[in-house]
Amino acid sequence: MRIVLAGGGTAGHVNPLLATADVLRSRGARITVLGTAEGLEADLVPAAGFDMETIAKVPLPRRPSPALLTLPVRLQRTVEHCRRVLEGADALVGFGGYVSTPAYLAARGAKVPVVVHEQNASPGLANKVGASFADVVALTFDSTPLRCRKGRTVTTGLPLRAAIAHLAADRRDPQRSCSRRAGAAKRLGIDPQARTLLVTGGSLGALHVNEAVTGAAADLPEGVQVVHLTGKGKDGAVREAVEAAGVAERWLVLDYLSTMEDALAVADLAVCRSGAGTVAEMTALGVPCVYVPLAIGNGEQKLNAADHVASGGAILVDDARFTAQVVRERVMPMLVSDDLEEMARASADLGHVDAATELADIVEEVAKEGHR
Repeated sequence: MRIVLAGGGTAGHVNPLLATADVLRSRGARITVLGTAEGLEADLVPAAGFDMETIAKVPLPRRPSPALLTLPVRLQRTVEHCRRVLEGADALVGFGGYVSTPAYLAARGAKVPVVVHEQNASPGLANKVGASFADVVALTFDSTPLRCRKGRTVTTGLPLRAAIAHLAADRRDPQRSCSRRAGAAKRLGIDPQARTLLVTGGSLGALHVNEAVTGAAADLPEGVQVVHLTGKGKDGAVREAVEAAGVAERWLVLDYLSTMEDALAVADLAVCRSGAGTVAEMTALGVPCVYVPLAIGNGEQKLNAADHVASGGAILVDDARFTAQVVRERVMPMLVSDDLEEMARASADLGHVDAATELADIVEEVAKEGHR
């Protein structure tokens, strides 16, 4: 079976693509990835051992501009390039981004079966195009307003990288969860028995989140510890604040952690942004969250968190309203509340651990149906 996967630009598109490609490759499929030279896929795809066909980036202008005049010619050239790549393919799987639109159009012309995966709660333009003629549309979130017009729509969750998927499975088994937590705590140098708050703003960190949380550091409840990933170059002020608050011995400050699985293995509550990948990981892992969505785009981060919040497994605080007072009055009490265990169960009930496997199953099914 030969499968072509298209997606790129950001880690949010590339990571689920690679997770799905890994499963398909393990089953013997031959994989080709369509990507652009400018996106993260240019580095991540070859590093993962997959062949990548580089196509021209053809952004669709969202408002009138000179680029709109040349769009038809540029798009047609790229569609033709994609059609050549798709010759002999059994299915195309698109994950959105600039590269997916010409890939979808090429697949329709070549009558190659199409599976669309939408990462966000607010669907992107490329996947709206693909959904209009796809065989299956797979969603990360139930509430995403995207439906397959001719085939079926399913909610698979977001395909997770193997390390996170394995941790998610372990966290759902009490014995394995305890073992993973103990090992991670030992590597981090923290108490495996203490309730643990994870604070992270992603790889770049979130200065405002750092300031709000450390502003309430003096109110850290007894028996509670913090793992705080500040973002590169943002750890100095956090270290000073927790030293001044007298809680440095219970507040692990790291600017970056290459083994993020360790931080997630010990987390009982997380304060974090709500990108689609973060929400998918936290629910799969069964981690209750305080989401502080980054106000970008069309507010997609707030939408991404909506299902988790509605389930009772998370709360959401707008970035502008997230202050030291909010941390003191809402977040700190959660860490010593019996409700945290119920929130963890609600989170796990919502999460999808095997999304990559489920999506690979769908791709194989669609490919086989295309031969009938």
